[in-house]
Amino acid sequence: MKSGQRPDVPGLLRPSGPEVDCDIAVIGAGMGGATLAYALRDSGARVLVVERGDFLPREAENWSPHAVFTQRRYRNAEQWYNADTGRRFQPNQHYYVGGNTKVFGATLPRFREADFGSVRHAEGLSRAWPFSYAELEPYYAEAERIYRVHGTVGQDPTEPWRSAGFPYPAVPHEPAVAALADALRAQGLAPFDLPTGIDLRPDGTCVRCATCDGFPCLLGAKSDAEVCALRPALASGKVSLLTRTTVTGLRTDPTGRRVILAAARHDGSELRIRADRYVLACGAVNTAALLLRSRTDRPAGLANSSGQVGRNYMVHNSTFLVAVDPRRPSRTVFQKTLGLNDWYLANGAHGPLGNVQALGKLQATTARGLLPHLPTPVRDFLTRHSVDLYLTSEDLPAPDNRVTVGPSGAIRVGWRPVNLAPHRELVRRTARMMRRAGYPLISARRMGIDVTSHQCGTAVAGTDPATSVVDPMCKAHDLANLWIADSSWFPSSAAVNPGLTIAANALRIAEKGGFR
Repeated sequence: MKSGQRPDVPGLLRPSGPEVDCDIAVIGAGMGGATLAYALRDSGARVLVVERGDFLPREAENWSPHAVFTQRRYRNAEQWYNADTGRRFQPNQHYYVGGNTKVFGATLPRFREADFGSVRHAEGLSRAWPFSYAELEPYYAEAERIYRVHGTVGQDPTEPWRSAGFPYPAVPHEPAVAALADALRAQGLAPFDLPTGIDLRPDGTCVRCATCDGFPCLLGAKSDAEVCALRPALASGKVSLLTRTTVTGLRTDPTGRRVILAAARHDGSELRIRADRYVLACGAVNTAALLLRSRTDRPAGLANSSGQVGRNYMVHNSTFLVAVDPRRPSRTVFQKTLGLNDWYLANGAHGPLGNVQALGKLQATTARGLLPHLPTPVRDFLTRHSVDLYLTSEDLPAPDNRVTVGPSGAIRVGWRPVNLAPHRELVRRTARMMRRAGYPLISARRMGIDVTSHQCGTAVAGTDPATSVVDPMCKAHDLANLWIADSSWFPSSAAVNPGLTIAANALRIAEKGGFR
């Protein structure tokens, strides 16, 4: 599919008037919205998925580092404002069918069992979840099947119990990554095969190219939400998709207890979306912003009697670490196959530190943002001799880290990292580990406010309506027919990629949340 073309898919809705109606309106076609639509495809309900973006085109530029990283060809979000400085920034958001999964690294781990409880960190507590890992476990297993997850059981010392193995065997390490894994084991560490969602089935389409992590997939071989969930849902004949449609506000009946209308703009024209039930799956920032914009006669916004909408924004403390051995060229193509959780749980006075995982293999162009002051030939030399890692530590909930909207409706994000001391310790230990593994040159760069891919926490779930926005089934306390299916409801961020947990919970609430 070339740029400017649209795929011929079943269920693509083209409104013929100013109003559409359905039984369930799902606003957002990313991991949460697409998986929920998939789970409801045989429910008998008329499900409408509403997406502000269009289909991301399959074109040669999908595999172009210059187009993706220098030109930022697929970054199509509006600019947001840093609430602390007032400056605008471009978030790494992608408004397409499939959402940010169109460009994610396809790492799909489960949260640790301990992540569902209250965890003491060096700089505070992470909240306990209103349900246990045991409740989510069967849905994790189903999500792994839907998203074609490859992995190996028993390698990760923090791995939670599971009712079944991975659907597919792990993606094999290339020689340089395998050698690194051996070097880490020699240090007494326990590297493991990253749970990865790509199509490496016997008849699969994945070629394990160098343009996976951070790139769209030209072959459709990445396990993104469009390919694995939304297209099968549309093929059922019971799910429809409305693209290029931005929902601007939700309206309630006179009691204020029931949403009766989603006001939207479709291709520049006003559109009203009427449904019996509404689900927000816009991403933690945009879901909060939509609730806050839906003020009508409520100055605090919709579903916000607790005052918690937009608060407790979390996005992980994360660092890109480049480890270089100038004596050894790296011929690795598909690098993102190795993980390390040895320091994930308690580490004495430091507390839990977090997760280490391989990045997609950096190139001179893709490393420009990490090594901005180096000439291109130097970056090229370094990345041809490097192993590249992504380090993640838990970001703790803080009420003043929040999403707000300005008078014009513009999004403002206030975020000051919490729990940085343990993250610095994680960086220090990882750098030492890599030097011992034979990589003497280390460069590390912590990510800033514009890296929003792991956002969560702005409409927290809980049992008490005074301190939470949605209940344990992710239905709004204040409203009879509104649910949230993205990561907004997460009480804590844990320290691993959130995608599989979003998908598993969407399956859970589809079955138990009152949709059937």
